[in-house]
Amino acid sequence: MLKRLRIQNFKGWKDTGSILMAPITLFFGANSSGKSSIGQFLMMLKQTVESPDRKAVFYPGGSNSAVQLGSYQEMVFHRNPENTIAFEYNWSLKNAMKFRDPISGDSFNGDELHFESEVSFGDAKSPLIQVNRIKYQLLKDNEQSLSVELTRKEDKREYEVTTEGYSFVRKKMRAWALKNLNRFYGFPDELVVYYQNAEFVQAIDYEQERLFKSICYLGPLRSKADRVYTWGGSAPESVGFSGENTVAAILSARERKIGFRKPGLTRASPGKPFEEVIASKLKEMGLIEAFEVENISGQLYSVKVRTTGSKDWVDLPDVGFGISQVLPVLVQCFYAPAGSIILMEQPEIHLHPNAQSALADVLIDVINSREDGEDRNIQLVIETHSEHFLRRLQRRIAEDAVSRENVSAYFANTTKTPATLDPLQIDLFGNIQNWPENFFGDEMGDITGQAKAAMKKRMQQISENPEASK
Repeated sequence: MLKRLRIQNFKGWKDTGSILMAPITLFFGANSSGKSSIGQFLMMLKQTVESPDRKAVFYPGGSNSAVQLGSYQEMVFHRNPENTIAFEYNWSLKNAMKFRDPISGDSFNGDELHFESEVSFGDAKSPLIQVNRIKYQLLKDNEQSLSVELTRKEDKREYEVTTEGYSFVRKKMRAWALKNLNRFYGFPDELVVYYQNAEFVQAIDYEQERLFKSICYLGPLRSKADRVYTWGGSAPESVGFSGENTVAAILSARERKIGFRKPGLTRASPGKPFEEVIASKLKEMGLIEAFEVENISGQLYSVKVRTTGSKDWVDLPDVGFGISQVLPVLVQCFYAPAGSIILMEQPEIHLHPNAQSALADVLIDVINSREDGEDRNIQLVIETHSEHFLRRLQRRIAEDAVSRENVSAYFANTTKTPATLDPLQIDLFGNIQNWPENFFGDEMGDITGQAKAAMKKRMQQISENPEASK
């Protein structure tokens, strides 16, 4: 799970500042305010980690990628190639990292990693994206166990290594320079070759890759509903960037059972079949009465829905568009493997305000969900425009249905130059202490404007017809 994140000189952000990441992390703001850029940056890093090209510092994406960011100049702040893109993040480890220094015999362990990287564009002599610096810190209970840093030598594509709390010991061989970092994060292969006690850095690289493997993304526009779906029996990695694998995910997860751990209760609810959980959440949101995926013949399936107040089953395309748009959201949230980080843009799109509010309750259930007797530990990173969604979360914090520590919210403030990402200070009662001006539009301005217009119109009617006032 991501704990903190900071991004500098990326797209519209000079500096996001330190972002505290919680199980539910929300980003609000006007259109084109930069809030989507946070998820785009994380997805670019994921694409880079999963790219077969180990020498590519960044992989900005291709035609089938989740994000397509173009060249370095197109993604850097103010499109100034002289700016350096810098970023850092902390994440908790699924299993504590433990190893022993074969030279000193000292033991090291940690439950969290901190990573920093600085990337820049080369000059006319070397017009390539290059890594200027990477640094890792292994943390145990928020205290540093050790750190390893590689810094690029000036005017060279070579690196020097420095450590804290740990000493590398050279092998008896010629002292070659350290070169060729792997992507934006990976230690050069020479590091393990040249030093007798550097093998643990390979485990650090692995933890970085495991972090980004745990990230999945669902975009703001999901695929339209079809009357017939084909499923060949394989389990998709996710529902897809547009929800195109939603029905395949439901079918492949039919044997799974999901339960929920409610605050204040010592025991979790018994697990229910996956498809039943999806149907119950759609019903709780007031969208349907019943839901099922039906086999037509062979590999052909259809999604049947019975709406509230109706006795008839109909195909998914025959009901409101909002259901087909939120279905991938629900399926992705419960389908993702334990420990997943789910990035979503506008999960509430095309939903009625009541359903937007209910969606907040569903997502609280997601972070409290369990499978096979274990917490799923899902993290949700959401870009949203929904006031109703936020209001319901505020209410649930006040009711202790979700702890304040489990919700983190930020507002992209474009009234400042450069723009800032301001944390919303939510107290124990669910109140936002620093509510931004016109956060969800000028509500009071509209109320006042309506009252003034109504008074003016009333006075005009009286002047035209004095008898009407009697």
